[in-house]
Amino acid sequence: MTSSERWTRATADRYDAEETENSSSAVLNPTLDFLTELAGDGRALEFAIGTGRVGVPLRERGVPVVGIELSEHMAAVLRRKVDESTLPVTIGDMATTAVPGGFTLVYLVYNTISNLLTQEEQVECFRNAARHLEPGGRFVIELLLPPLRSLPPGQTAVPFDVSERHLGFDTFDLVEQILVSHHFTRDGNDGRYRRGNSRHRYAWPAELDLMARIAGLERERRVADWDGTPFTQDSTKHISVWRKPT
Repeated sequence: MTSSERWTRATADRYDAEETENSSSAVLNPTLDFLTELAGDGRALEFAIGTGRVGVPLRERGVPVVGIELSEHMAAVLRRKVDESTLPVTIGDMATTAVPGGFTLVYLVYNTISNLLTQEEQVECFRNAARHLEPGGRFVIELLLPPLRSLPPGQTAVPFDVSERHLGFDTFDLVEQILVSHHFTRDGNDGRYRRGNSRHRYAWPAELDLMARIAGLERERRVADWDGTPFTQDSTKHISVWRKPT
């Protein structure tokens, strides 16, 4: 069993419409360039492939892609875009689900490892990646850094978006390393807002490096974005690459 919260049919159906900016060529092309180079002539496995925002265009670039996805509803949206023979998807959680064959690349984008709400499950996710990797293969994670520097003493909430159609803020449990993202989204023009929230377990880069070592992986690279900007103390997210020894 996984502690990840499953995406509902309603959420899956509107997901792509709400992620148009992150699906644009300006955002996706650096991601696809980065992943294509690491995949080389081999196959890629995407954990939590969702509606195929990254996996489908990566397959169109000629990289054979296989996916694992917990939500049947998200996978159903992906299936409208590409058939099973072109991009196979197995329904299951990313910490334990196995698919046949070896891969030169396993990747997990858009903060999705934080959907696993315990450290134990996140460690198992690394182990699962290592089991699927061929010697010399890479595991890639994209993950935001929690904005704890924005929290003054006694405050537990940080806003991340205040716009005409959306209000978003995170609340933090600093003991359990759990953040809850709260969203108030204006769907129409009648002034009503739809409320939603999701739970996540944040982890620091050093903690992820230790998880990788437990899984037998070695850190190869850490940058601040898909363009390769150097990672510094002021970075708000990181792209980390770990390698399975030959």
